[in-house]
Amino acid sequence: MNQLLKHREISFSPLHPDPNQAQSAMLLLADLQGIESLHQLQSHRLAISYHINHLTLQDIEEALIDTGFHMDNSLLVKLKRALVYYSEEAQRSNLGCDKGNSNCTRKVFTEHHKRSTHGCRDDRPHHWRIYR
Repeated sequence: MNQLLKHREISFSPLHPDPNQAQSAMLLLADLQGIESLHQLQSHRLAISYHINHLTLQDIEEALIDTGFHMDNSLLVKLKRALVYYSEEAQRSNLGCDKGNSNCTRKVFTEHHKRSTHGCRDDRPHHWRIYR
């Protein structure tokens, strides 16, 4: 079971309007099933421990990108990320977990986004929104 618990770092781009992306991501990820622990290392680095049978780093990072976070895309980080993505996908395949048979991580982020208050809601009926 110890091999199923992964300890990784997520690096965010320091050039982002939110100067503390790691803290914001930590608050968003805290309630996800499969996440064991989260620790902010710096304002743009987050240490995360998760169970690979529920989530992969790729699932987590893609969901963060979809919600507006910017990942660090330096060459070294991109190489590490590609290696982790490949190794986790291979391990999940060996465990019998198909790609795409994740724990619906995107759905969790989508539901969280729907429930949060933001300026992206338009309560008008659809036909009024498309009127020009």
